Amino acid sequence: MTRLATFNVNSIRRRVPHLKRFLARHSPDLVVLQELKCRTEEFPALDLADAGYEMRAVGQPGGRNGVAVLGRIPFEVTAEALPGDAEDAQARFVAVRAADMEVAGIYLPNGNSGGEDGFGYKLRWMDRLADWVQARLDHFRPVAVLGDFNVCPTEADLCPGGLSPTDALVRPESRARFRTLLHAGMTDALRALHSQDAPFTYWDYGPAFESNRGLRIDHVLLSPELAERLVACGVDTTARSEEQPSDHAPVWCELR
Repeated sequence: MTRLATFNVNSIRRRVPHLKRFLARHSPDLVVLQELKCRTEEFPALDLADAGYEMRAVGQPGGRNGVAVLGRIPFEVTAEALPGDAEDAQARFVAVRAADMEVAGIYLPNGNSGGEDGFGYKLRWMDRLADWVQARLDHFRPVAVLGDFNVCPTEADLCPGGLSPTDALVRPESRARFRTLLHAGMTDALRALHSQDAPFTYWDYGPAFESNRGLRIDHVLLSPELAERLVACGVDTTARSEEQPSDHAPVWCELR
């Protein structure tokens, strides 16, 4: 069995205890993190050293963005930026090769800031991601893409009235690009095993979690070879119920 996971920590330096408890509960072989909010050299590797994981962080100055991968199995980093735009300096992508598959951890742009330019960046980023995925599918390479996609794929993926129709997470252009990944052959792991009741993965701070007024924006997408091996997938809401949590809950999947 191989267990993969994704966790938007919303500041890694604040969530080290939460992350360590999640690792202890689920023992993922590979976990990708988003929204580190630190420079690469500020990643708290020493604080996580006793968890038994090798780590690679891709941080960004200014306390924004940032992604990382932690593995208790050997992995080789294959990319620390999404190809297709040499001018894009935002830390939103890391890819590794491990256990005969390629695993990408992503922090997809939100798209609600910066007006139409910000939304355009989101769409271009999604187009670049689709190209990256398609190149691997064309060569029948097992690939998994995990992370915060900042997209609610359907109306079932948000609480009623949870977002305005003009929000970038639900705009038709965002959803169409998410469907492009599915039409290419990727499987939405959580939806595949929870066709009627896929749980939310994000709840705003305040009473939203207690009333389950959430969104499903953190996803695990699997190529056909990996989807055939999928046996379990879930959301660790325990992490969201703890004191001073991230506003996201981790998502995990298990492959036989």
